[in-house]
Amino acid sequence: MAANGLAVKTNESLGFVDLSIKPQILHCSRMIMSKPLVVVNFKTYSSASGEAAEHLFQAMERFSEGPATLVAAVSAFDLNALSAASSSVEVWSQHLDPVGLGGFTGWLEPQTARSRGAQGTLINHAEHKVSLEHVANLLEMLPEGFPVCACAADVEEAKALAKLGPTYIAVEPPELIGGDISVTSADPAIVSDTVAAVKAVNPAVRVLCGAGVKNGTDVATALELGAEGVLLASGVTKASDVDAVLNDLIAYL
Repeated sequence: MAANGLAVKTNESLGFVDLSIKPQILHCSRMIMSKPLVVVNFKTYSSASGEAAEHLFQAMERFSEGPATLVAAVSAFDLNALSAASSSVEVWSQHLDPVGLGGFTGWLEPQTARSRGAQGTLINHAEHKVSLEHVANLLEMLPEGFPVCACAADVEEAKALAKLGPTYIAVEPPELIGGDISVTSADPAIVSDTVAAVKAVNPAVRVLCGAGVKNGTDVATALELGAEGVLLASGVTKASDVDAVLNDLIAYL
């Protein structure tokens, strides 16, 4: 049993956690963020995998000294290559599992991911949902200084995740993911309500928003609604002119 009340088994079986514990501040004091965060999720798009991922990452590096902190959330297969090429852009994993070294076929084990270049991670994305226990156990395993962005579909899920103390919570209504309408215009209340709800539970957790975010107006509106950054994917990864899109994303910051 860890000192903060979380019980974790990492080598022989998947862990468990007592979710009746009081809200914890586990990972939310890791980074002092002076600039808005722009997290680009490469997913498994052909335009953002393998050699194409390297080209996309190079474009992000060209804008890394601008008014936003840029993060690339990449495939586990590309972690090593992109971290080796990084000078300013942070490289995150798209997912990690709360397992240790051992008999865990097909799982993404955190220690190896970190050794291969992961500087942070997404978790509980709408396309890869996990349980609260999974998130809690993962947070318990990871060291301080390793950012974790937990994704939430709505305000209630965001509140539940905030009790676990990730660095960030990104609210993304799943019906808007990959679409042409940004959450900031389709449902601005979910952004401002999530910010209020998360801060009421755990003031140290920072809130991002995503789903349909594609341009600088969307980013600026997200900040006006109280978010501290955005999580997006296809707006960048599928762009015919990536440099133009990245330039526009930070144009109003």
